[in-house]
Amino acid sequence: METYVMNNHILRRAVLAATLALGTNAIAAPAAKPLTDWPHITSAVKQDKAMEARIRQIVAGMTLAQKIGQMTQPEIKFSTPDDIRKYYIGSVLNGGGSWPQGNKYASAADWVQLADAYYDASMSTDMKVQVPVIWGIDAMHGNSNMYGATLFPHNIGLGAARDPKLVGEMAKVVARAVRATGIDWVFAPTLAVVRDDRWGRTYESFSEDSAIVSEYAGVYVKGLQGDLKSDGTVVATAKHFVGDGGTAEGKDRGVNQSTLSEMINLHAAGYYPALQAGVQTVMASFNSWNDVKGGVDHGKMHGSRELLTVALKEKMGFDGLVVSDWNAIAEVPGCGDDSCAAAINAGVDLVMVPEKWKSFIANTIAQVEKGEIPISRIDDAVTRILRVKLRAGLFDGKKPSQNIYAGKQEALQDRALARLAVRESLVLLKNNGGVLPLARGKKILVVGKSADNMANQSGGWSLTWQGTDNKNSDYPVSDTILAGIQDAVGKDNVTFSENAAGVDISKFDAVIAVIGETPYAEGDGDIGPAGTLRLSGRHPEDLAVLKAVAGKGKPVVTVLLSGRPLYTNDVLNLSDSFVAAWLPGTEGKGVADVLFRKADGKVNADFRGKLSFSWPKSACQTPLNVGDASYAPLFKYGYGLNYGSKAVIGQLDTSYPQACGKSLAVPVYNPTDRATYSLYVSSGGQRVALGADLNAVHKLPTVTVETAQINTQQDAKRLTWSGPATLEAQAAKAIALPAYASTDGALQFDVIVPAAPQGKVHIGMETVALDASAVFQRLAGKGKQTVRIPLSCFAAKGLSLAAFSMPFSVSADAPFAATFANIQIVGGAAKDKDALACGELNK
Repeated sequence: METYVMNNHILRRAVLAATLALGTNAIAAPAAKPLTDWPHITSAVKQDKAMEARIRQIVAGMTLAQKIGQMTQPEIKFSTPDDIRKYYIGSVLNGGGSWPQGNKYASAADWVQLADAYYDASMSTDMKVQVPVIWGIDAMHGNSNMYGATLFPHNIGLGAARDPKLVGEMAKVVARAVRATGIDWVFAPTLAVVRDDRWGRTYESFSEDSAIVSEYAGVYVKGLQGDLKSDGTVVATAKHFVGDGGTAEGKDRGVNQSTLSEMINLHAAGYYPALQAGVQTVMASFNSWNDVKGGVDHGKMHGSRELLTVALKEKMGFDGLVVSDWNAIAEVPGCGDDSCAAAINAGVDLVMVPEKWKSFIANTIAQVEKGEIPISRIDDAVTRILRVKLRAGLFDGKKPSQNIYAGKQEALQDRALARLAVRESLVLLKNNGGVLPLARGKKILVVGKSADNMANQSGGWSLTWQGTDNKNSDYPVSDTILAGIQDAVGKDNVTFSENAAGVDISKFDAVIAVIGETPYAEGDGDIGPAGTLRLSGRHPEDLAVLKAVAGKGKPVVTVLLSGRPLYTNDVLNLSDSFVAAWLPGTEGKGVADVLFRKADGKVNADFRGKLSFSWPKSACQTPLNVGDASYAPLFKYGYGLNYGSKAVIGQLDTSYPQACGKSLAVPVYNPTDRATYSLYVSSGGQRVALGADLNAVHKLPTVTVETAQINTQQDAKRLTWSGPATLEAQAAKAIALPAYASTDGALQFDVIVPAAPQGKVHIGMETVALDASAVFQRLAGKGKQTVRIPLSCFAAKGLSLAAFSMPFSVSADAPFAATFANIQIVGGAAKDKDALACGELNK
């Protein structure tokens, strides 16, 4: 086992800095000698003998039920303060889009009131020693679930800023904002090193290069935790351990196939400075690890004792607590949402079991009593939990409301720092003719769907989990990019037209187009193996608006909002200047600060950002990472122009394939492509769009629709019929079906059917419906099943397979319940041995 020395990473960062200084064509010097085993880390937070004795005494006086209660973390929607008292609950959390009393607009004082209620309950149990509850939250880029909070750029933008001091200051602001709501634990920073930009969490990563992740990790932890006990500090979390950014095909919760050396030296690089800085909690990762070259399949991280105990706790010396991710224990073989002896034995100390926590407690107690979990493992877990709570000052007798920031709405904000972070994060990719910076006093036309859209500007993990179902008014202390432009040049000099329809371009001096991705989070943002990185494929409206304004004799400046690098050759060709703005958060004025000159004509703020992710030159160019053997991006890692640059970008190749790889699928309902086909439900003469609000429950006369889970968090829709009703996936116009999907293709979906239907159930495409009643009767009570209906079954009824506006519908005429997810049209799936035979339908 090796001892970790910061000098290795100092050298690595020095090499990186030298490379960037020399320019994008420079060849990096050799990195420091790679580690060959998990290194021992000396934490800045030392064990205290008196504290350890106190912990042993507390643990010795606890019953088994009290110990398991301490290891349990329910979600606030599913746990009351009285539950905390009755079941000795050690921790609560709120997921993205969960608020006190379900009120999205709850004030800081409202949050503190609930925090006090949980605290008071935890201090009024019948335990010998009262153990305070700890509340954890995903504060991803600010206290991002909180109405009225400042939102900073997401991590991908911070990585481009190359400013560790800024990140440390931001972390202090985040800690203060979280304490304003009475919460004392933050699930951050994310230390993933993303190697495939198709991953829906790419924007949560600082860089594809472990050097930047490593450089930021320690300062982020120190900024959040401070001395752990002062007002305005919180417990930090290093997540997700380990290798979440390296899954094959960028699949969320997928399989990382790295070697041991790659896992230790690349994917774990950020954990060493985080642990050295004294991070008190580590969150286990959803992904699996299969070291194919080494011949070792470690399986799911949540079930790997080799990683959670041997590597993290024993070799690296981590003495804090390991917390699981949302219902992640269910992904360990043999486990469920409410039962997983394997995860606890592997080293999970605190189990995030949002809803089924009562049965989890009962199951875990039984597993200990039967000897499936050693009591020594339980005692170790509780010891670690108490150690973190004691170090964080939770035993000091102060309620959440007694923190000096508690309930103070103004403590949620630091707009000046966030605005600075936006300026530093912007990367100038193109500036032909020196169009930027623009002069003030000119007439500016602003176009694009994202110019005046705070949801698009903030991305996922903003007020709601997915960042969807948000209006501009939901961000009361903020400025859109449009507002920033208006402030810079005067409102009278700015005209906004989202799609530029009917606008005379000749009346303006310049056009600013603000385009890009719409919000997503976690696996809902994954681009599947068949999908391309082409922005215009998922957002054709962006290409359309640029075509409407380009080539009209006026300079076009494009500002791209995105959570990852994208294939944008077509829109780059239509732009004189092109800015990668990532997901800047609430401070749109930070963008305008850099786009415009001062009133006296001098540069107001220059571009400083450098790419922390390589930019693709073709639509299927992923993985794409600096150091690859055949590295050939459009813009290299570290690229970024400033106002002194003379680079000219010529016309780029705009050819692209319809799909990438070997997976031939067209998403129908998959949160990744919600905008392609929207879901509607019809009942009793009503037709309702289900929309993007994942918390909404739709109750119609004969059917209720709610969000559920089949494969991943909130990925499914559960329908409960009491009479005739229909669920439909509908697009505004027919969308052509690629040839690969219609050749031996199948309509495929995942489904859970708890009980057989009491009447007829039909599955439809367009106007053709097939009687699938017998199929659903056969699937009843069998858990998750994947159904594949050959497209030929619909074609035999006269359906043309050329294009679809409604590629999926399910209707029932009597009581029935089923949950649907992952609806898609899959090429070749009709040949799968478990595909339905047409004769099984319409029986």
